[in-house]
Amino acid sequence: MDFAAEMKRHLARVEHGLDLHVPLASTRPTRLHTAMRYSLEAGGKRLRPVLLLATAELFAGRKPDDDAPVAAAQQSAIGNPQSEIPNPLPAAVALECLHTYSLIHDDLPCMDNDDFRRGRPTAHKQFDEATALLAGDALLTHAFALLVEHYSDKLAAALVRELAVAAGSRRLIGGQMEDLLAEKKSDATPDEVEFIHLNKTAAMIEAALVMGGLIGNASEENLTTLRRAGRHLGLAFQIIDDILDATADTKTLGKTAGKDAKAGKTTFVKLHGLAASRRFAAGHTAAALAALDDLSGAKSFLAALIETMAGRSK
Repeated sequence: MDFAAEMKRHLARVEHGLDLHVPLASTRPTRLHTAMRYSLEAGGKRLRPVLLLATAELFAGRKPDDDAPVAAAQQSAIGNPQSEIPNPLPAAVALECLHTYSLIHDDLPCMDNDDFRRGRPTAHKQFDEATALLAGDALLTHAFALLVEHYSDKLAAALVRELAVAAGSRRLIGGQMEDLLAEKKSDATPDEVEFIHLNKTAAMIEAALVMGGLIGNASEENLTTLRRAGRHLGLAFQIIDDILDATADTKTLGKTAGKDAKAGKTTFVKLHGLAASRRFAAGHTAAALAALDDLSGAKSFLAALIETMAGRSK
């Protein structure tokens, strides 16, 4: 397996999906759609949609169980090399839209007040705060519209539920709330930090794997395994993010370095130190790979992607 070639193929599919499934900047109101595309087209790693696409392919060709959600027979397979499963591209785009909305809002003056994201000015700096807020709102709602419009009722319901729970008050938004409350807190506990990381970051990585499994007609047992892999991968990813914020520079990261310490945020590095944080990240990466081993099929790309995420420098 040529990891670089496979990654390039998946990334090309994601970019194609964004072009296909997001309103053009010329669509009225043009300022809103320009702002939406500005943030989406800033680049980024596209890890969540790639995880979804690769997981869907892992289960491609398997016959669905009677209880597994199945897409409508007439659904388009454009951009999907596996005709046996529904086209995963709209779901991958939905995931990236929701992730990008969260970044736009995270960067707002009322939250992290960041000037740079993905190596360019944040949305509220490029446009204005109101436009950025509305662009995030629009990306959030567009994500769920995509799922309803492109999948059969049963599969759409499963995908919407998975994404809504991951992005809701008990997961992504709840993690963000706890993150804000933990700023400048001197007595934060390891449980509080893990709650923030599990929900602010890991929830969406779990969702990426599980949504890919749903599209691929994975069994309930396999969905549980994917969720476990996503939990550990998400924790590893956020711990590494904490480490990079403390050790890398702004140019390398493509966003403001050192902002966690400046804001007094409670991170793994602040609580445990760099050496222990690196051990935690390695342990969760190993646990994610161990969960992946419990699945059958061609897993080499997913395993290599997990290892690449663990070894990233930005």
